[in-house]
Amino acid sequence: MVALERLNRWEAELVERRAALSPARPPAALTRISALARGGRLWFAIAALMATRSPITRRAARDGVAALLLASSCAQVLNRVVSRPRPAAGHLPARDALVHQPRTPSFPSSHSAVAAAFTTAAGRRSPITGMMLVPLAATIAYARIRTRAHWPTDVLAGIALGALVGELVHRHTTA
Repeated sequence: MVALERLNRWEAELVERRAALSPARPPAALTRISALARGGRLWFAIAALMATRSPITRRAARDGVAALLLASSCAQVLNRVVSRPRPAAGHLPARDALVHQPRTPSFPSSHSAVAAAFTTAAGRRSPITGMMLVPLAATIAYARIRTRAHWPTDVLAGIALGALVGELVHRHTTA
């Protein structure tokens, strides 16, 4: 527990001073994207749009949804096992800007895991689609740190988990 507290202090220092991420209210677009991504809704909508395209894009959507579901499940299990507290919200305008205040443990970021899983799986099937999705996935990951919903290592772990799941789904569906 002492190591976790030390890590939390180090990350707070990193976010506040070294990265100079303002505690002020973030741009509305960041909080909207974060809200849209909650529960995978944004990715399901993108998959539905992809399903109206070519056969390869439909398969990319199928792979993305499979990866999204698996990554979300894995992230929820890890949340409960690790049970890391979120960054202190206080009355930071950055955190107050979130429409939905998270109450679950922080590690790993399920928003980031789902974004990386969907993007990886869909991108492995259709590289052009993947290239179009990367900026959106990166924006969602950044938004989770900027709004102080997650520690940077929560987001990095979510990205790693999602990328791994996306790759596993791709390998399984092409085997």
